[in-house]
Amino acid sequence: MSKIVSLTEAASIALHGMIIVAKSDKMANVVMISDLTGSSKHHVAKIFQRLVKDNFLESHRGPSGGFTLKRDPKEITLLDIYESIEGKIEVTSCPLDKGICPFGKCIMDNVTRKMTVDFKQHLQSHTLADYL
Repeated sequence: MSKIVSLTEAASIALHGMIIVAKSDKMANVVMISDLTGSSKHHVAKIFQRLVKDNFLESHRGPSGGFTLKRDPKEITLLDIYESIEGKIEVTSCPLDKGICPFGKCIMDNVTRKMTVDFKQHLQSHTLADYL
């Protein structure tokens, strides 16, 4: 069965992992995030390196280390997190980026454009604070 909308594993780990960090009363480490998201420790570490580089998180080394937020959860939108991992969301008329449709009318009737706009607006309208 195919899915119309699909979220990459990396984006899912980033979004869920950032909420885990925001909710944690102690530092959340790679092992904890990996266990709670059901993901590989190596994949979590790679994704969280990106989030540290993009100034969402601070990384603390050592046996009692982990991650803490660098900004207030109200200031971090889900779109910020998503685009840190996946790049900017582009809203286009054609899902295949074709300038001219061979059929004269889009067979998708621009539903993919609407879905992209709705998805982007949803991510933009929610912050980490909404999930605390």
